[in-house]
Amino acid sequence: MILVSVCGLMLAACTSEPPAAPAPSAAQRPAAGDHRLTVDVGGKQRAFLLHAPPGYTGDRPVPLVVALHFYPGSGERLRAMIEMDAKADEHGFLVAYPDGIAGGFNALICCGAEDDVAFLKALTGRLIAGWRVDADRVYATGISNGGDMSFRAAIEATGVFAAVGVVSGGYGGPKTEAAGFVPAKPVSVLSIVGGADKYYDIFDAGLKKWRERLRCRPLPVPPPVTDGVERSRTRCADGSDVEVYVVTGMGHAWPGAKSGELALPDAPIVATDLLWDFFAAHPRLR
Repeated sequence: MILVSVCGLMLAACTSEPPAAPAPSAAQRPAAGDHRLTVDVGGKQRAFLLHAPPGYTGDRPVPLVVALHFYPGSGERLRAMIEMDAKADEHGFLVAYPDGIAGGFNALICCGAEDDVAFLKALTGRLIAGWRVDADRVYATGISNGGDMSFRAAIEATGVFAAVGVVSGGYGGPKTEAAGFVPAKPVSVLSIVGGADKYYDIFDAGLKKWRERLRCRPLPVPPPVTDGVERSRTRCADGSDVEVYVVTGMGHAWPGAKSGELALPDAPIVATDLLWDFFAAHPRLR
């Protein structure tokens, strides 16, 4: 949930682009490596990067994580920051990095007017049909504008995402005023926010509203609880889980990221690790 640009928040970090990554291939068939692909959405070609781990051949179903960037940003810039590829190589899943139009996604507050829900449905549908993605293990994550977009997709892309992981983003804005604006099918949520984030009150209010609407009940929090982090867990009436980490001294950032516009390398938790652990434990509920 971000009403100003990332560069406005961290000007010094936006003075240069990250080092250029090796040029991805244009492969249209399942193969290991990095690929730049497109899908047609209402007559417009929408682009995304796809990372497939070493040894991937498309001969067996694998999970998919769709990672959504901040505003203004790109899939490549998010990719360089969160290091999800390394996690994919370790655990054998695909990662897609969609590009928003003009640097943003049409999420709950901003940024744009494209049908990005249709984009995510087309992207995931293509990878399920052609790249042997397991339809029961499709996940979305994102930060800031991309985090807001993850919440929107959880609700409007019915049946696509088993869980979403939202970092420094939230469930808020005009759409969320409607009591029925919740998933029609179970979608578990992991939220990671900073207690010092200027949008913290909005994020916190949104999570309370989400849990109330889905009739979520507290669960025990297993040890250890890391210093500087508040953690809560709830189980909702539809069987979905909501798990929340509040990093008490953190602002608008991706905890544990080593470099990039919104990196916080000395955070007490590593968001990328927590996200995959949560996703791995939350296949689609039937």
